[in-house]
Amino acid sequence: MQLNPFKSALGQLPSSAPLYGIWAGTASSYVAEILATTGHDWILLDGEHAPNTLADLLPQLQAVAAYPVHPVLRIPSHDPVLIKQVLDIGAQTLMVPMVETAAQAAALVRAMHYPPAGSRGVGGGLIRAARWDAVPDYIRQAAQSLCLVVQIESPLGVANAAQIAAVDGVDAIFIGPADLSTSMGHAGDASHADVQHGIRHTIACCLEQGKACGILAPNEQDARRYAEWGCSFMAISIDIPLLRQAALASLARFRACPGPVGSSRAY
Repeated sequence: MQLNPFKSALGQLPSSAPLYGIWAGTASSYVAEILATTGHDWILLDGEHAPNTLADLLPQLQAVAAYPVHPVLRIPSHDPVLIKQVLDIGAQTLMVPMVETAAQAAALVRAMHYPPAGSRGVGGGLIRAARWDAVPDYIRQAAQSLCLVVQIESPLGVANAAQIAAVDGVDAIFIGPADLSTSMGHAGDASHADVQHGIRHTIACCLEQGKACGILAPNEQDARRYAEWGCSFMAISIDIPLLRQAALASLARFRACPGPVGSSRAY
């Protein structure tokens, strides 16, 4: 059985430094492998807002497997069939969006595990997770390596944060500031006082229940503040904005050059 170092690290938190992650939204195994070489602790393979299908996610898992970065796979819904499929292709850590109640969280836990603890179907020798039956006794050992991260990103989720965090089998909570601010009526303004209060409340609830809390925080000041509040893992960059910003900055440098090098004539 391949151990889950990300789950182990979350269980040992708080620590002196958060686990830093990077978001992968290009739906490219080549880009995912490039990101895997950069030294981040974890990489989010996004199946919710990126154009990733199950067939796209498998080669990305394979591409990053050779590197120490841990893949976290975000699925688009609470569908237990999809959860079964992504676990079967070898995802160990799942992030699930829009969890608003303890009942929803408990249902996700059940979908993650084999009977009698849950309802996950058995794929036998067909599944990559068991290395096609090369992992002895996978069914009984699988729970040790699986990690469930649920997202809180609505006012109802914030109100129920303590109950969600208390669900046995929920390993961590991840806050989505963009959806949270939008659902609170402050679209595009996660810095609004009401949103910040909701974030801090959610972090505090996680800590009270002994669970790790994470967040998306590309802004350095935000990330440092959330770390002070108790966030122990955070995504600090996203591949698509990094690519776009680098391209814009490169073009701006050349546009600013005098003479032919900076020419803006069309071809």
